[in-house]
Amino acid sequence: MKIKDILTNCNLLEIVGEKDVDVVDIAFDSRKVSQGTLFFAVKGTQVDGHDYIDGAIEKGASVIVCEKLPRKKADNVTYVKVDNSAYVLGIGASNFFGNPSEKLKLVGVTGTNGKTTIATLLYRLFTEAGYPCGLLSTIENIINRDVVPSTHTTPDPIELNTLLQQMVEKGCEYAFMEVSSHSVAQDRIAGLHFAGGIFTNLTHDHLDYHKTMANYRNAKKKFFDDLPQSAFALTNLDDKNGAYMLQNTQARKLSYALKHDADFKGVVMESHFEGMLLKVNGTEMYTQLVGGFNASNILAIYGAATALGFNKDELLVEISKLRGANGRFDMVHSDKGIVGIVDYAHTPDALENVLQTINEVMKTGTFHSPSPDSKLSTLNSQLITVVGCGGNRDTTKRPEMAAVAVKLSDRVILTSDNPRNEDPDEIIRQMKAGVPAEDQGKVLSITNRREAIRTAVALAKKGDIILLAGKGHENYQEINGVKNHFDDKEVLSEAFKEA
Repeated sequence: MKIKDILTNCNLLEIVGEKDVDVVDIAFDSRKVSQGTLFFAVKGTQVDGHDYIDGAIEKGASVIVCEKLPRKKADNVTYVKVDNSAYVLGIGASNFFGNPSEKLKLVGVTGTNGKTTIATLLYRLFTEAGYPCGLLSTIENIINRDVVPSTHTTPDPIELNTLLQQMVEKGCEYAFMEVSSHSVAQDRIAGLHFAGGIFTNLTHDHLDYHKTMANYRNAKKKFFDDLPQSAFALTNLDDKNGAYMLQNTQARKLSYALKHDADFKGVVMESHFEGMLLKVNGTEMYTQLVGGFNASNILAIYGAATALGFNKDELLVEISKLRGANGRFDMVHSDKGIVGIVDYAHTPDALENVLQTINEVMKTGTFHSPSPDSKLSTLNSQLITVVGCGGNRDTTKRPEMAAVAVKLSDRVILTSDNPRNEDPDEIIRQMKAGVPAEDQGKVLSITNRREAIRTAVALAKKGDIILLAGKGHENYQEINGVKNHFDDKEVLSEAFKEA
């Protein structure tokens, strides 16, 4: 492929060397360079690709895209100067793989919470309706029912376009993907053509990277600013930032809400641990998902599917069949009448949503045990929350997480999440700083997460609820750079059997 074809629609400031060069591959990681590769020197958060230009040339790179030209230039190498290597990488990756996003109806989901659930359930909805689909999510990537492991919420541009190209080759018509704020800020989605975008909500998260809530919000907004006129932009009006996302978009503006007037309006009629009765645009439907936050997710799914032309008469029936994403309000029942809930909630808002939902449902007084004919009372039950915070991430939310947990739980066990390269005891100490003095007595600190879960089970009695928050679908715990096998649902099931 020629340089000019890969760099079509890119702002090229200067080209030094042969302009009509054939390129056989592209890379931004010098370790993946081979003979005839075009190497993008990208400035990352940890390393600067410009420092690896010489290494890339030694491995056979024939073209270098960079923001600053090296003083000493190698013979038989073409240098292309641009103002933003990361953005050009996105455009170049799309061009190199034949712009696969233009051959799909690609829908992006962005927001602090709900991205995985909405993208996953849209994938399941359209797949069950007979449409070949792709999914790019935090949990997994799927290409027409074939699962590909996921490492990031939004992959890098080369991996992203590789997956999209594979979807096209497998006959996919639709693709649903999570769009993280990092991916927008780092231009990982540059060059992609979206048929639609969905905004869920914006709450405290990722300030270790974005520094301010305004920067975080504007990264989300940029996704909508860049949507084409042919796309739809669907936003949650219950979030104060919902309308803001639509201010400068060219896309068709649509909205959903539980508390405000919207194109897709929902009302929660009944809520139980087994599901909810909703009214959507005046029509009643039942869903197996639980909680107000999931009612909002259902509206987003309904709105997006409607915008994509899904038959409205069939839509609510098909949505009622959907089950939640793995690790999202995922219930485990014990033989002794204790309910465990595993949820990915790792922000103060997400944790508050889940805990409020549990408390609201507990007020109904009953839930079904594994036996469909058996009901257990929750009138005198307690809610035990096991929660931690990840290491090497936003530290300001740690005391907030503990404060929310204590406010809405009867007992709280502070423990490790993924401590990564931090001291887990110090993370717990920072969390505990958010616990009011009068609530210190209801809090235990147990660093070992397995022991924390076992302790929660030992404290629980018939009818109690245990929430394991923070890790959800993850099947590992990262400690000092090593990912050790750890699955909350698996550990909880084992603890229930041992109790």
